[in-house]
Amino acid sequence: MPDLNIVRLITAKRDGGTLAPDDIAAFIAAYTAGDVPDYQMSAFLMAAFIRGLDATEAAALTRAMLHSGTVLDLGNVDGVKVDKHSTGGVGDKVSLVLAPVVAACGVPVPMISGRGLGHTGGTLDKLEAIPGFDVSLDIDRYREVLAETGTVLIGQTAEIAPADREIYGLRDVTGTVESIPLIAASILSKKLAEGIDALVLDVKTGRGAFMKQEAQSRELAETLCRVGREFGTPTVALLTDMDAPLGRAIGNGPETAEAVRILRGETPAGGACDDVVEVTLALAGEMLHLGDAADSPDDGRQRAAAALADGRALDVFRAVVRAQGGDVSVLDEPDRLMGDPVATVTADADGVVADLDALALGYAAVSLGAGRARKEDDVDPKAGFVLHVRTGDRVRAGDVLAQIYASDPSRATPDAVRDAVTISDRAPAPRPLLIDRFDGERWTGPPAAP
Repeated sequence: MPDLNIVRLITAKRDGGTLAPDDIAAFIAAYTAGDVPDYQMSAFLMAAFIRGLDATEAAALTRAMLHSGTVLDLGNVDGVKVDKHSTGGVGDKVSLVLAPVVAACGVPVPMISGRGLGHTGGTLDKLEAIPGFDVSLDIDRYREVLAETGTVLIGQTAEIAPADREIYGLRDVTGTVESIPLIAASILSKKLAEGIDALVLDVKTGRGAFMKQEAQSRELAETLCRVGREFGTPTVALLTDMDAPLGRAIGNGPETAEAVRILRGETPAGGACDDVVEVTLALAGEMLHLGDAADSPDDGRQRAAAALADGRALDVFRAVVRAQGGDVSVLDEPDRLMGDPVATVTADADGVVADLDALALGYAAVSLGAGRARKEDDVDPKAGFVLHVRTGDRVRAGDVLAQIYASDPSRATPDAVRDAVTISDRAPAPRPLLIDRFDGERWTGPPAAP
């Protein structure tokens, strides 16, 4: 559109105006073409963050970002293609376990994921902790790996939602992450572009989530499901707790090692990871039900548990690592995915672990090198830490709370980790991990405990 006035659009949104769908489409097209600089897009993102986008604007932004590139056709792959997306959390390595579990049960999982955002890790960064693992497959190879193994895990290519790829990076470093319409457009533009038939969402709530208030998280889940269904894609959301980190490992290599140990049926370093398995199986049940491989989500969860227990999921993960160029030998020696132990965090008092602050632990991992402070920053794939305690555990002074790993020992921050652990003389009240379920029309209550 030759008469497109970017400053007018930014100003209109800054002042609380509503943008027409055609203007949003033209703005995104111009940005994708390189005709709008990052500083103007950053100004728009901040205006949208502060003033909000209504339902029509959010749908228009999703559509514009979706059609900024190629919308894939996976007709060459048999079955109902189902993906999952998490809105982001600390220690959330579920995708690395979930995708092979669901694929092992016969439902294809084409998964296009993102990098770390803010205080949370990204699936791509975790996968790249595996030496040689290629998350940049071209579209033809993407289809081939999916057909060969039942799943494929890549990042956005130049063809898939290129507008989202650029905007995603800007949001991370401009303080505009926690916006429901921006989150919805980002998630759905790349998920709908990847050729899926259905989508399951893990919407986090709590300190370690981007939506820290449950009411906001519910609104995000409802928005995502309704917009997804507007595009003809059945979409279901689980609302899950992210006040404490998920699992014991935080950081890309440590989390990948933990996921491998779960697939191997081994107890991860620091103890069991029942919370990771609980979320994984609940999401898998929904995916298998939407994928016509289970009569109900509960039936799907049982099928998924069997695939995890009997080694079929590990076999799928091994196949996809090999197909995407990764070093499969690390699946037999997951400790190689982690850096050297550089510091030990110990308790300074007797008592009960009353709290593990997911947000503080996420930022401690970023400081260690496991995340990005700037868009162009690299991450240290081996940096992170493993918690040796969970909320409710009783400890004595001197007991190990966490082990820190890094390539650069000078970046170790034991005090930051210790400060995120509250030791008290009183056990905390239990918090449910699976909070609720939105089926696209209503909240139906949390999945039953396994």
